[in-house]
Amino acid sequence: MSKELEFFIFLIENYAEYKNTTADKVLKSWDKLELTDFIYDMYEIYHVERLQNAFDDIDALMMEKQV
Repeated sequence: MSKELEFFIFLIENYAEYKNTTADKVLKSWDKLELTDFIYDMYEIYHVERLQNAFDDIDALMMEKQV
């Protein structure tokens, strides 16, 4: 398993916990908004920052897509 995939799984599981939901629901939401690949590709930034920064960024991305 690549370090990017390992981190992506860590990120989605922790984001789901932060949102009090499941990783499956989070992934479906990201897929629906066409954000999954973008978030996965943000590994270089997200893995060196505080996890809350990634959550805040993801929340902002989701809000932009839902408008």
